[in-house]
Amino acid sequence: MNLIRKPFAYSYYNVTLVLICVNAVIFMLERLAPWIGGLLAMTPILVLRGCVWQLFTYMFAHASFSHIFFNMLALFVFGVQTERYMGSREFLVYYLVTGVLAGFFSFIVFLFTGAALVPLLGASGAIFAVQLAFAAFFPDTILRIWCILPLRAPVMVLVFTAIELFSTIFGVANGVAHLTHLAGFGFGWIYFLVRFRANPLRMMTGRR
Repeated sequence: MNLIRKPFAYSYYNVTLVLICVNAVIFMLERLAPWIGGLLAMTPILVLRGCVWQLFTYMFAHASFSHIFFNMLALFVFGVQTERYMGSREFLVYYLVTGVLAGFFSFIVFLFTGAALVPLLGASGAIFAVQLAFAAFFPDTILRIWCILPLRAPVMVLVFTAIELFSTIFGVANGVAHLTHLAGFGFGWIYFLVRFRANPLRMMTGRR
């Protein structure tokens, strides 16, 4: 347990922009060679047949320009400050661990719901975890939704999570992997509890 909680030496090398660039390059390659998307997306039946790398690579593949644009915009908005606070190594581990666990959770769910042929792609699971971290570290930050509605960061994150939960329960926008988003949020929460011994809710309410 001490090894799990051992902190990294602080360093900052703008890994958020590196992640954005990697996603952008992969997206351009997908446009040039569509088969790349099929190779990277997490398709449960292919994972069972040995394509286990898809549990990792799915978060670097995107279906459309709007898909990658809004994901990368969110990663930039929430990731830069969060990375500065956590340090680049911690942030990168947090991003990748929550993303992979969200993908694995989705893999299990897809198998048990008869969706073994359905591909999963996109960075949203990891980004939901980053949003949680941002709200926990910067609870007093005011963000404007659609540049109009001002909300404190914790309120915004919890509202987005509630929308995902509602969409999952009532089947809204079936083409969106709401459970993957929720899984990213949930595994981010667990990461805080295990790695930092901190309750994100207490941090978001100012009771650290």
